[in-house]
Amino acid sequence: MRSGFKRSDRVAAELRREIGSLVHQAVRDGLLPQISVSDVEITRDLAYATVWFTALRNADAQPAEAMLKEQMRELRMQLARRVRLRITPELRFRYDPSMEQGERIEELLRDAGASDRADDVVGDDADIDSESGAASGPASSPAASSDAPTPTPTPDSGDDGPEGSR
Repeated sequence: MRSGFKRSDRVAAELRREIGSLVHQAVRDGLLPQISVSDVEITRDLAYATVWFTALRNADAQPAEAMLKEQMRELRMQLARRVRLRITPELRFRYDPSMEQGERIEELLRDAGASDRADDVVGDDADIDSESGAASGPASSPAASSDAPTPTPTPDSGDDGPEGSR
């Protein structure tokens, strides 16, 4: 039975677990700031692995990348002891900005939701003419006042429905 995943995908998942464990230990020992491994991408020939990491604080991203690059040789040697591969891939560390981008998108959505609610309140007040008290704007037009569309009459086809066909 053949698996739907390529070998490089399976190796990348194993490397993500092992490198994540090594990085977690280094964080607990105080050798690295608060970071975690988010993904590992590996080349088809298994020679190079790009390790994507996230930082708890965005300010720690640059120092963490520099520290990881300094400790790359040690991490690769520890990885070679844990994973049985003919060649242990060369590690490349990259900061994963997806968490930061996700937070930015959430902030924009919250701001857009807040401004929509503010527009609704302002829009409701703007529909009443201050001098006459009469409604104004697009909501006062006859076409906009009905909530449901008016049904258009269809010509009678002579079919009385299921009851008439029997």
